[in-house]
Amino acid sequence: MEDLPAPLLKPSEVAGVLNVTVSQVYTLMRSGELPALKIGRKGVWRVSREALEAYLADRTEESRTRSR
Repeated sequence: MEDLPAPLLKPSEVAGVLNVTVSQVYTLMRSGELPALKIGRKGVWRVSREALEAYLADRTEESRTRSR
């Protein structure tokens, strides 16, 4: 049996990690800047830990490049 992926995070959990508002997280998800899944009929948004880590790594690298 394959390993299951790390748990998916709720937008409010992502907002806590990024120290931004939930509204800002929804904007990032809708724009595609932060990869996310829309699940079920009601369209519940979730972000994988891997996607959040990649997003943070990209932003960190972008910041380093700008400051040079």
